[in-house]
Amino acid sequence: MNIAIIGLGLIGGSLAKAFSEYTEHRVIGFDRDPSIVQRALELKSIHEIGDSSSLSQADVIYLCLYPESAIQFVKEHAHHIRPGCLVTDTCGIKTMVCGELTRLSQLHGFAFAGSHPMAGKERSGWNASEASLFNGASYIIVPCEASKLHVDTLKQLALEIGFGTIRITSAEEHDRMIAFTSQVPHVLACAYVMSPQCPNHKGFSAGSYRDVSRVAHINEVLWAELFLENREPLVEELNELIRHLAGIKNTIENNDRDALQALLRCGRQIKEALGE
Repeated sequence: MNIAIIGLGLIGGSLAKAFSEYTEHRVIGFDRDPSIVQRALELKSIHEIGDSSSLSQADVIYLCLYPESAIQFVKEHAHHIRPGCLVTDTCGIKTMVCGELTRLSQLHGFAFAGSHPMAGKERSGWNASEASLFNGASYIIVPCEASKLHVDTLKQLALEIGFGTIRITSAEEHDRMIAFTSQVPHVLACAYVMSPQCPNHKGFSAGSYRDVSRVAHINEVLWAELFLENREPLVEELNELIRHLAGIKNTIENNDRDALQALLRCGRQIKEALGE
């Protein structure tokens, strides 16, 4: 198939490298930075630098852009997307994106299904991308109103480039779960390193500090957009986290050893029950 990848950052670049290395599909690369697409072509990570003509030949289009930019790209280029083409995104939120892109797909005759590769790094951009990024990772598909055939196509493509688990879900469930599994940890990491003690951590820190602070190396432009577009589920999860933090804080303030042990035991038992 002709696969167009819009945006050759960490995810888009890794998709391009994976498709080129592991499959026989033809990869067409798009990026606003001409030097990146030229570099991708020189490295044979893409087969062609994309333009309006090649976009119209695409069988599948991956929108590897920020949510609002993904929607804007489709609005501006919808007349170049051929009827029947399968368009998907890689955004970390789905309700807003799926609503807008489903509407545009119905208006212009292409198919849209949302997707979210659950893989990443602390670093972003083309230079951080790699073909092996998705090996064993989970791939979430939000069908929206796409057909089973289109969903199966996304499944097959994901498996071809190394994904180990495929999850099918709704936009609403995706955003609720991502608020908990991804967005809250990023909020927590940023809040944690804002302590005035953080600059003095060297010599006093080991695995716990690294684990909690790791994702504080954040792309603030992207994550602010993701947080605000998913604000209701995220605020609910933050309220839940604050409630539990307050409960532990209160037992410490009150020197209540039994209550503190009970709360810590509860956390340990939940984690152990998950077998992770």
